[in-house]
Amino acid sequence: MSEITNASLTTDIVLFAESGGVRHVLLIRRGWAPFAGHWALPGGYVDNGERFITAARRELTEETGLSTGHLDQVGVYDEPDRDPRGRVISVAFTALLPTMPHATAGDDARDARWMPVEIALSRRLAFDHDLIVRDALNLHSR
Repeated sequence: MSEITNASLTTDIVLFAESGGVRHVLLIRRGWAPFAGHWALPGGYVDNGERFITAARRELTEETGLSTGHLDQVGVYDEPDRDPRGRVISVAFTALLPTMPHATAGDDARDARWMPVEIALSRRLAFDHDLIVRDALNLHSR
C-alpha cells in the first residue's frame, strides 16, 4: 500500500499583452528560494477555503499590483517533481490584455515587468513556467 502524501495547491497567472506587434508576458523576479532571482509567472499558494480563481486574482494583485476581470483556465500542472519543495499542484490561468499596464513588484517578488514572449522563453523560467507559457500561448492562438 502506498503512503498518503499531502500536496500543496498553487496557482499561476499568464498575462499577455501586445506592444508594437510583439506579444509580451508579465513576469516577476522571485525574491525567495527556490529559484531566487529567476523570472517566473506571478502566482502562489491557495489559502484554505479559497477557490483557485480567487487565489489567482489575489496573487496577481499582491505580486504585481495588477488586477484583471476575466481569466481562462490554462490547465492543471501536477508533475510530481515540478517543485523542489515537494508535491505541488498548480492550476494556471491566462488573459490577453489590450494594453500593458504598469506592474509594481510586491509581496515576494523583487521585480515585475513585461517581457517579449520570445525572450522570456529563451531564458530558463522557474519551475515549469516555460511549459505553462507555451500552453497559454496555444490557448490564445485558437
